[in-house]
Amino acid sequence: MNEFFGSVWWLIVTLGLLVTFHEFGHFIVARWFGVKVLRFSVGFGKPLWMRRDRHGTEFAVAAIPLGGYVKMLDEREGEVAPAELDQAHNRKPVLQRMAIAAAGPAFNLVFTVLAFWLMFVVGKPDFLPIVASPSGIAAEAGMLAGDRITAVNGDAVDSWSKALQKLGESAIGRMDARVEVVTAGNGSATRTFAFSQMPANVGEDQLFDRIGLSLAPRERPAVVGRISDGDPAAQAGIQVGDRILRINDREVNGFSDIETIIPEEAA
Repeated sequence: MNEFFGSVWWLIVTLGLLVTFHEFGHFIVARWFGVKVLRFSVGFGKPLWMRRDRHGTEFAVAAIPLGGYVKMLDEREGEVAPAELDQAHNRKPVLQRMAIAAAGPAFNLVFTVLAFWLMFVVGKPDFLPIVASPSGIAAEAGMLAGDRITAVNGDAVDSWSKALQKLGESAIGRMDARVEVVTAGNGSATRTFAFSQMPANVGEDQLFDRIGLSLAPRERPAVVGRISDGDPAAQAGIQVGDRILRINDREVNGFSDIETIIPEEAA
C-alpha cells in the first residue's frame, strides 16, 4: 500500500513539473511580447496558495493537480480597459501569438532533454556485483555464492554491469582475468578466470554463459511492517517502521538474515 501511494505521489510530482514547465513557456514568451498575464496556475479548481506580483499576475497552486493554465488579457474573454489594449493577447501580431502557443511544447522538449541529461550525469541504479550461483569458468576460478567483486584486472568495479563489462573484455581477448572479491565472510580473495583456456570455437554470443556468473537477488531491507500485541518484538520496544540492522552484533541485510540468525541465537 505504501508503494502504491508513493507511486501516486511521484506521478503527481512529475505531472506538476511537466505542467509548470509547459505553462512557464507560454508565460515567459507572452511577457516577452508585452502580453499581460492575469494568472499562472498549476492545477485546477480552488487555489490552495496564491500570490500577486508587481505586474498584477496571480501565481496560484490549485487543488486538482491534473494540469494548469496561463490566463492572458484578451478582449474575446472580457472587457479590456483602453489603457491596456496594447497588452491584450488578441491585439498582438499573428507570429507573436503563434510563438506564445508554441512555447509550451517547446519548454516540454527542453525539460525532457534536461531530464535525460541529468540521468546520464547523475547515473542510474544498478545492482551490486554480488554472485549468486557460480558455474563454468567462475566456478573453476573458485568463485563462491556471496562473493562481491571489487576489481577486475586492477580496475575497481562497483556495479554488476561494470563487472560484466570488464570480464567480457578479457573473455573476448582470450586473456585471463584477475578478479578481486570480498567474500561472504568479509574476507578478501583473488580469483583467476582462465579465459585463455577457452576453446577457439566459442563465439562472442556464448561468452557470458561460459563465464558462469549470475546476479544475487537484491534483498529488501528488514523493515518492520506489523507487530501484534504480546509479541516478543513488541515487548522489546520494536515499532512499526523500525529497520533491523544487527542482531547480537551480527549484521542484518534483509529478512533472510533474520530467519537464519534468530534460530542460531536461540539454540
